[in-house]
Amino acid sequence: MTSATIQLVAPTQAERKLLGFADLLTAFVERRIARRAEKRVLALDLLREQQTRRQDPRAVDHMLAQVGLSRR
Repeated sequence: MTSATIQLVAPTQAERKLLGFADLLTAFVERRIARRAEKRVLALDLLREQQTRRQDPRAVDHMLAQVGLSRR
């Protein structure tokens, strides 16, 4: 009876293939999640940079000087 139990504990070839496929699928999904997280971090960094970017006051003076006006 012990030998019959040992044979039943080992996974069949089909089960081993399914476990391998599950591992591949898990790795694929984890890579996709990581890529999306990286893209989200980059997008948030770009948005934060755009929102905190200060406008150069000399740029306004330069544009006014090009059209022949002064700021004062």
